[in-house]
Amino acid sequence: MDRKVKLIKIVSLLVFSITVLSAANFFAAQDSNAAAEEETLLMATTTSTDNTGLLDYLMPFFTEKTGIDMRWISTGTGKALKLGQNCDVDVLLVHAPQAEIAFVDKGFGIERREIMYNDFVLIGPAEDPAGIRGKNVAEALQAIRSSQNIFVSRGDESGTHKMEQALWNSANVTTPEQEHWYRQSGQGMLATINVAGELKGYTLTDRGTYIKYESSAEGKPPLVILVQGDAVLLNQYSIILVEPKHCPSVEYDKAKKLSDWLAGDEAQRLIGEFKLLGKQLFTPNASR
Repeated sequence: MDRKVKLIKIVSLLVFSITVLSAANFFAAQDSNAAAEEETLLMATTTSTDNTGLLDYLMPFFTEKTGIDMRWISTGTGKALKLGQNCDVDVLLVHAPQAEIAFVDKGFGIERREIMYNDFVLIGPAEDPAGIRGKNVAEALQAIRSSQNIFVSRGDESGTHKMEQALWNSANVTTPEQEHWYRQSGQGMLATINVAGELKGYTLTDRGTYIKYESSAEGKPPLVILVQGDAVLLNQYSIILVEPKHCPSVEYDKAKKLSDWLAGDEAQRLIGEFKLLGKQLFTPNASR
């Protein structure tokens, strides 16, 4: 056979082999990506579970146990519920009970289950210009309004914002809106605390995020807890599965595994052991 013809045949064979191998690698990669996608669960959650570091601590245990890779979006509870309603996520971990119950009643979610709680606290400058230290929450809000000291609200329809609005109402105070002393950050909890610190104002926060803030300030934060302990300040966190009848593509089975795991002995123990500065950020209370 002519050497030139033989060379052409060899080159053609090599090109064919490379093409076949490239195609095989491509489809293998596609299969691998598809498998990875199949083992991913997307959650919308409140900023406090993320900012405190709880999810970074907790979720690797779930992944190791189940092989399911957790991805989450950290936002206010109002926006998290909207993501569930729009079928953008598979599961929710949030803390606004009335809004959650309405979400389920409208057919957007199922199997709401309590997982853990902490409480809300009113924080402000140590010098306490409004004189709220030691008061109950209603008296404290009335004092802030009367003194017109700066109060920073999240203003974002988060669980904390919804609680704040409810507290103003329960204190027989019209929820402030346009008053010069009432500021709305439109941001997450840690950012809102930092804004309040810069303005030497007051704000409402969950205790877990406050402890994270305190830890970041090496135990010497500009804002301190001034009001705490009222029964109304309970802050319950619950998991809700997105309703598969409303969102047919939702990963219901994987979401159910997460719910069962979070309510189980291992996760409940881990939540109770999660601490900063030796302080417990969340208390497990799962309904089994």
